[in-house]
Parts: sequence; structure tokens; C-alpha cells
Amino acid sequence: MAETKQEEITHPPMDQLQGFEYCIDSNPSWGEAIALGFQHYILALGTAVMIPSMLVPLMGGSDDDKVRVVQTLLFVSGINTLIQTLFGTRLPTVIGGSYAFVIPVLSIIRDSSLTQIADDHLRFLQTMRAIQGSMIVASSIQIILGYSQLWGLCTRFFSPLGMVPVVALVGFGLFDRGFPVVGSCVEIGLPMFLLYVALSQYLKHIRPKGIPVLERFALLLSITVVWVYAHLLTAGGAYRNSPERTQNSCRTDRASLISSAPWIKIPYPLQWGAPSFDAGHSFGMMAAVLVSLVESTGGYKAAARLASATPPPAHVLSRGIGWQGVGVLLDGLFGTGTGSTVSVENVGLLGATSVGSRRVVQISAAFMIFFSVLGKFGALFASIPFPVFAAVYCVLFGLVGAVGLSFLQFTNMNSMRNMFISGVALFLGLSVPTYFSRFTALAQHGPAHTSAGWFNDFLNTVFSSPPTVAVIVAVVLDNTLEYKNAGRDRGMPWWVRFRNFKGDSRNEEFYTLPFNLNRFFPPS
Repeated sequence: MAETKQEEITHPPMDQLQGFEYCIDSNPSWGEAIALGFQHYILALGTAVMIPSMLVPLMGGSDDDKVRVVQTLLFVSGINTLIQTLFGTRLPTVIGGSYAFVIPVLSIIRDSSLTQIADDHLRFLQTMRAIQGSMIVASSIQIILGYSQLWGLCTRFFSPLGMVPVVALVGFGLFDRGFPVVGSCVEIGLPMFLLYVALSQYLKHIRPKGIPVLERFALLLSITVVWVYAHLLTAGGAYRNSPERTQNSCRTDRASLISSAPWIKIPYPLQWGAPSFDAGHSFGMMAAVLVSLVESTGGYKAAARLASATPPPAHVLSRGIGWQGVGVLLDGLFGTGTGSTVSVENVGLLGATSVGSRRVVQISAAFMIFFSVLGKFGALFASIPFPVFAAVYCVLFGLVGAVGLSFLQFTNMNSMRNMFISGVALFLGLSVPTYFSRFTALAQHGPAHTSAGWFNDFLNTVFSSPPTVAVIVAVVLDNTLEYKNAGRDRGMPWWVRFRNFKGDSRNEEFYTLPFNLNRFFPPS
């Protein structure tokens, strides 16, 4: 047997992923782009419905209130997505609702001054106004860090090694929204998972007339089949005698969205009334804004790789964070009940479809705005049971996590230093938030439980986020542990040329502002 050559068992590092027919600045035909954009819209519905369904009832809101919040969240998400793809990072990222804001929002909901309001609808309005006020104030953090380029300066401490656990845990850190939700209705969730994997991976080479239908539209096809199957189970009385929790997870008629949704309703700023402002609430919300900033940074880096682009330079990252701060401000003005961040599942869909086109995501934003105004139609799609989305998350979150691990190719993983940093950061990034989550579930409050509510919210929010814990551990260790002679092992020779906009000639192709706006806002 011939001896294997060294070059046959090694794979050289690659700046851009290969195999994409459509990358960030190339576009499929309009018909295909519209279908792909609708697929991104359907996927974004999961988070847009889940967050209000969890928070609005706790605020005292009715089904009508829940529908209006869902519509508002989708409407603002569409606007923020268009802003981000046009003027922010220009990466094909959907900007949707963020779970990072749940802890400070719950703290506001449980505020004694609000819980004592007897009338449910009045309590909902007052709570929403308090959430809006704190979000408007907290948005200034991202706006200042972004437009002042301070976040860009902070990214100078990042290396490929330091970004591995951060980007990886943007995906892997969401494991509790995967199979645990699938298991709440396994007869729907498991077939969805198996069908999606079969269509998108095992059968993707079946191409009618040379068109990769199954690879690109596996999500739409599998959701349609399983949604019809779930409706047949519901109509056939399969859950008639099931526990309430099972019925809420499995039935297609339990969302109470279609009957409550208006035919036409345009969300508008201050629709819930004038926001109220409280310093304690605002400080707690600032922690969520910082967590959203870290998670979005990881999301942008993953999206760049899955769109076959180069890593976004510091100037572009700061620009994106600044516009994301504007997005949180819009969330506060319109009253979405939560802030904004990069939608991780939609980033994963870029890789699953091998289509990283910016135009496709912009079309999905148009669908969000359109169907949020036409309430009945949007509510119809939003009635898809949550386990259906969770089954897809099992694939897409894993794909984003794997993108984070792919940064290891630029580092020396034969270095014990690098193994120590990446291993400890990954482990603590999963372990610390799990501790905070379990403690909260048992004690009904976070581990930080002092008389200062804002301080509790700040610590409990920060340390409940896997990417945020990972960035703290990884960046501190990477910049203090034998760092002087470890530049090559950390991957800095590859990384340094992507810090500046002019460091790589491809940046102009991917990240230049449209309408010749770079004349007024020259990149640094």
C-alpha cells in the first residue's frame, strides 16, 4: 500500500466557505429569491410567537393583546432587518426578538407597583409602558458603543481562538430550545426532525430539471407536511383527553391567534401609551443590551462565514451594533415586549440552503412587514406548533455552533495553552448559565438576590447567557495567559488583516454602503 502523503491528510485553512452558488452579493432569480425569503419568514415566526406567548399572559394581557404584540414584533423585526442589511453590517441576517431581555422584563412584570393593579388590561398597559421606557434608555448603550467605534476597539482583543467558544455557544448555548421542546410533543417534533434531515441532507442530490429543490426548500416542504399532519391529529381528536400542557404543545388551534387577529392593523409608535421611566428597570435592561451585543457579534461572524464572505472588519461590526441599538430603540418606541438581536436560526438556514444572498433576507423582511399588517394571514402561519420549529432548531443551532468550531482551523490546537483556553471557555459557557437557570427554577429567583433589584437583574442576565460567559472567560485568558509569544498559535497572522476595512480587498465588495454613502461615511 502506497504511503499517504502529508498534503493528502491535511486541509489548508479557508477564508471563505466554498460550495455556495449564491453568496452575500449574488442573487438567485426573483422567483427563487421570493420563495427563499418566505422560508426565512416562516422560520422567524417561531421566536416572534414564542416570546409574546410567554410574556404577555404574565403581564395580564389577553389573546388580543398577545396578537398585537406578535404583529408589532414582526413589523419592527422587518424594519430592523432592512436597516441592518442596507446600512448596518450588510450581512444577510434577520434581526428578531431576543431571549436575552426575558430576565429584566420578568423583573419589571413582577414589580410590586405593577402586580397590585387589579384590572388585567390596565396592568398590561402599565407594564408594557415600563418595559418600553427601560428599553428606550438602555438602547443608548449599543448606540454609543457602535457609532463611537468603541466596540470596534474592543474587538482588537479578539482572536480566532477567543471567538471559537463565543460563536460556538451562540448556537450550542440554545440547546434548551431544541429537543426539550421537541419532547413536549414528540409525535410531531420527531417526524419533523427526521423529515427535515432526510430532505435537506440525504435527498438533496435529487434535482428535478437540475434545480436543487430539496436542498433549498426542505424547510418549507417538511413544515407543510408536518403541519397538515398535526392538523389532522387535532381535528381527529387525538388530544381530546390529553393534559393541558400536551394540548398547548401539539394542537394547531391553541394559539388563539387567528380568531383574535384583526384583518388589517398597522403597528405604530407609542401605541400602548406614553412610556414610563424607572432607573432600576433601565439598569437591569442595560445588561440585556450588552448580552444582545455579544450574541449579535457572534451571530455576525457566523453569518459572514455562512454567506461565504470575509470576517466583518471592526468598523463594520461597530456600524452594525450602532444600528442594532437603533433597532432596540424602535422596539421600545413600538412596544414589542423584547429587544432585538441576530436571529440564530436564520443564520443557520443560510448554511442549510447554501444560499447566503442578502436580497433573500431583505425579501423576508418585506414578508414580515406585509403579514404583520394583514393580521389574519400572518396569524395563520403563526399557528404552527412550537415543536415543529424546535425540531428545525436542532439542526440549525447545531450548524451555527459548528461554524464557531471551524475557527479552530486558524489556530494551533497542538498547543496546550490553546486547548486549555478553548476547553475552559466552552465548559464554563455552558455550565455557568445552566447553574443560573436551575437555581432560578428551584428558588424562583436568580443566584444574585440582594435588595438592589437592578444589580440582581444585571448579574442574572449576564451570567445566564452562554456566549457572554464564554467571551468573558476566553478573552481574559487569551489576552493574559502566555500571550506575548502566542500570536501565531492564536491565529492572529490570519485575523489581523480583517481588522481594518482596507486590510483586505474583498471587504469593499461585501461591506460597502449602498447608494454611494461611503463618500459621507468613509470606512476606517
